[in-house]
Amino acid sequence: MMKVLVSDPIDQVGIDILSQVAHVDVNTSLSPEALVACIGDYDALMIRSGTRVTASVIEAGKKLKIIGRAGVGVDNVDVPAATRKGIVVVNSPEGNTIAAAEHTLAMMMSMSRFIPAANASMKAGKWDRKSYTGVEVYKKTLGVVGLGKIGAHVATVAKAMGMVLLAYDPFVSKERADQLGCKLVEMDTLLRDSDYITLHIPKTPETANLINAESIAKMKPTVRIINCARGGIIDEAAIASAVSEGRIAGAALDVFDSEPLGESPLRSVGKELVLTPHLGASTEEAQVNVAIDVAEQIRDVLLDKPARSAVNIPGLRPDVLEALKPYLQLAETLGNMVSQLAGGRIESLTVSLRGELATNQSQPIVIAALKGLLSSALHERVNFVNASIKAKERGIHVIETRDESIQDYTGSMMLTAKGSLGEHSVSGALLGHQEMRIISINEFPINVPPSKYMLFTLHRDMPGIIGRIGSLLGDLNVNIASMQVGRKIVRGDAVMVLTVDDPLPENTVAEITKVAGIRDAYTVTL
Repeated sequence: MMKVLVSDPIDQVGIDILSQVAHVDVNTSLSPEALVACIGDYDALMIRSGTRVTASVIEAGKKLKIIGRAGVGVDNVDVPAATRKGIVVVNSPEGNTIAAAEHTLAMMMSMSRFIPAANASMKAGKWDRKSYTGVEVYKKTLGVVGLGKIGAHVATVAKAMGMVLLAYDPFVSKERADQLGCKLVEMDTLLRDSDYITLHIPKTPETANLINAESIAKMKPTVRIINCARGGIIDEAAIASAVSEGRIAGAALDVFDSEPLGESPLRSVGKELVLTPHLGASTEEAQVNVAIDVAEQIRDVLLDKPARSAVNIPGLRPDVLEALKPYLQLAETLGNMVSQLAGGRIESLTVSLRGELATNQSQPIVIAALKGLLSSALHERVNFVNASIKAKERGIHVIETRDESIQDYTGSMMLTAKGSLGEHSVSGALLGHQEMRIISINEFPINVPPSKYMLFTLHRDMPGIIGRIGSLLGDLNVNIASMQVGRKIVRGDAVMVLTVDDPLPENTVAEITKVAGIRDAYTVTL
């Protein structure tokens, strides 16, 4: 039975979903060393923000098929290492959207009205109104850095509260910003003109310490900064100094460069700085939502179904995969076949899409073809996650062509592999959008369904060839299931395709090539 490790606290509903298909172990107290030591026993790993899935963990996870992060980001997962190993990495990009957006707004209001400090003062027995005079957000300018789902929701609510909205996001169109009531501006303009700045971006090399002493110097002294996105995108020493010295009016931080927050200058700043311990997604509803979302994706991958939010399979949405599924199976089969026909080291693969198929999204088909091409040659996991990477590592040049004018079938494809032993091509199509057919070998026309055990010959089109091959296979105790010959001209070259019931003996090719008129022979196992 498959096994799943849950190494961070998740809602019980997620564990119940995983238990439908696997044995689930919950261990939320594993050290990094202990995780490396035990992960080899598991097919899947479910985490939140507490577990760091390093390259060492991934290398030790010999059986891992999927890593699921119950939350938005995956910055605690070495995604490139997982991708190289063919491990799917998923998250829940929408499960805590509302929770994170509401916490951002709560932090903004708490900071503006000194609510945490006033609450502490009251509980200490004081009645001090003068020390906690706040400011209104109405008609203030809010700068939103990142207009993803969370940033967009914050903008929508802030607009309803009467705020003026600026936004910086190089990946969002002006039309989308206009829909949200935001004016798209450059980053320097946002820093200069905002009364409040809220961050909704991932931590990347480009965004690390985005808010630092230099950027703070461009801001109004009355600005207030909110970060409920990712630790490390604010220079914490710089923000502590700026708030303490009155160079900015305040800040509210829910995430930190190192968590839990240890000794830090942030702890000594007064009432103008509000701190919470990474509570952005900590609502009952969000915990249930992300647990369900990620657990369902882990379950689906373990059942060989696509994940809907895989971060390392770009462009392969489940709806696209489902619509193209028969063609993906065809592409993988043809890739496997052409790899065995070509033999040796493959230098390039050309994927030619024809007819109606030429109008479809091609990336999934190309990846499926590479998966088939490499699976027959490599003794390691090759899947949709890492097929492109493994092809690139091996210097395989991938070429894609389209031709809508070829209408021999509703949609067909041809894969051409060029390598150290020459060039070979295989074409395939679907009958009724379901039944696979091989329709040409090295551009010789045929029409046969793929079979597990197949034999291909290139020979002179001359009397007696078929009979001699049949007799030879009979002598080798090989039972022929079907046979078809394809040729371009009478008495020229031809190909013969035989499907057989059992694996062919090792000496089959050597014996067949001894027959007069046989130019070459190939065995294929699918």
